[in-house]
Amino acid sequence: MNRNERSRITAKILIDIGAINFSLVTPFRLSSGFLSPSYIDCRKIIAYPSAFKSITDMMIDTIKSDMASQSPDYIIGGETAGIPFGAVIAEKMGLPLSYVRKKAKDHGKNKFIEGDIFKEKNSLLVEDLMTDGKSKINFVENIRSHGIKCDLSLVVFKYNIFKEAEISMKRNNIKVHQLTDWEDVYNQMRFTNTFDSSILFEIRKFLDDPVAWSNYKNQTTKS
Repeated sequence: MNRNERSRITAKILIDIGAINFSLVTPFRLSSGFLSPSYIDCRKIIAYPSAFKSITDMMIDTIKSDMASQSPDYIIGGETAGIPFGAVIAEKMGLPLSYVRKKAKDHGKNKFIEGDIFKEKNSLLVEDLMTDGKSKINFVENIRSHGIKCDLSLVVFKYNIFKEAEISMKRNNIKVHQLTDWEDVYNQMRFTNTFDSSILFEIRKFLDDPVAWSNYKNQTTKS
């Protein structure tokens, strides 16, 4: 299965299970702080066994095909949404698994990394999605602070519309691979012909300039 086919199938799965949510009147606020007419809920995937299997199988295909030259041999799930995806990938590929916290526990061993630490291995950070990339940088910094090599990340869905995100990833030497992104989901929405034209219109405006769209909605909400 090639990259384009994986992206198309993933986009269809997300739409079919209702992981693409819309609110045009009261926009969603993303973890990045930006407002959005849509919320991508990749956490729903684990509730659908067939979808979960398809997604994790395609994530493994992506690792084997798109990361062959870097050969990740250690899976690290990001707390919390990345853990189930990371666990399945690690088990199926026979690789060690750990997970990284957003912040250290305030009790016990005060650990950032749960599982074990393998400094000699090339780790792959697994998460559900990426918006502006700030959480990825935070996770990778926490991983690297333990002497673990981590230059790779894999997500189910990448917004791929925030220009500064790619600059930040390059600056921090992080390569993020994804199964699908907003453009492919949008194209799949148009293809299914089941979405209202007002939703498609607003999504297109958001995708073309998410920062301007968010700023405008912030102003109109306050006024």
